[in-house]
Amino acid sequence: MAQTNEPNKETCAGNCAGCPSATGCSDPRNAGEKGLPPKAKISVKHVVLVLSGKGGVGKSTVAANLAYALANRGYATGLVDLDIHGPDIPKMLGAEDARLQSYDGKVIEPVRITGNLAIVSMAFLLPERNTPVIWRGPMKMTVIKQFLEDVNWGDLDYLIVDLPPGTGDEALTIAQLAPNIAGAVIVTTPQDVAVLDSSKAAEFIKKLELRVLGIVENMSGFVCPHCNEEIDIFGKGGGEKEAKQLGVPFLGAIPLDPEMRKAADEGRPFIIRQSKESPTWKSFDAIMNALVEQIEG
Repeated sequence: MAQTNEPNKETCAGNCAGCPSATGCSDPRNAGEKGLPPKAKISVKHVVLVLSGKGGVGKSTVAANLAYALANRGYATGLVDLDIHGPDIPKMLGAEDARLQSYDGKVIEPVRITGNLAIVSMAFLLPERNTPVIWRGPMKMTVIKQFLEDVNWGDLDYLIVDLPPGTGDEALTIAQLAPNIAGAVIVTTPQDVAVLDSSKAAEFIKKLELRVLGIVENMSGFVCPHCNEEIDIFGKGGGEKEAKQLGVPFLGAIPLDPEMRKAADEGRPFIIRQSKESPTWKSFDAIMNALVEQIEG
């Protein structure tokens, strides 16, 4: 049976704030601003959500390198790590030992990676690197609001939001709280299982009446360093095919590259670690340009 944005009025409990159909619902209980919480007060031109339908597809790698690439182009960029249970962005950007600070006990200072790039992450608040975060939805919603409103972001051109896999509390909360959302980037790998879940993420974004800015196909083919033969370890073309079926832009494909893994482990973004002649570097650069074109026209 086809899924629609209309809620089932017979089973509706009236919990409008947590319902992805709230923006298009005419139920009288959906009062106020479409039953949604007020937008966070943050000065940002474009908020870009980066999400995936499943884990292990390189979503955080794409988010970190995308944010760094935008900052290198002169855009004032913020990066919010909302993978609260598995915050890896600080490791990827070489800021594992950093901690969030506040000079007045009210406003949080983000961790500055470069003059144009600032980040916040749950990892900066944990006593040990292996400390688990054992939280339910309401606590996560509270910290997401704090990461938006209570951080001294300044005036941002872009705020990149790295979300956990799936379409749960974090994705729904940021979609409801963040202002000026330009849309979402969906990251997938080429194989059918990953593409299936990425299509769910795309439909989730559409239900929230937001734009799917495009799909990125990560780990797309591998060039053997010894014989230069290309091997499709995870397949190839699945993300592009899915983008066509969904009627959304395909931003580009990133090859499977061992140097990408080394860059993340060393805490140095791939785009500054590798030569501009690298095929993988060129892929990232093309994806960033395609994304900016989607947003700014």
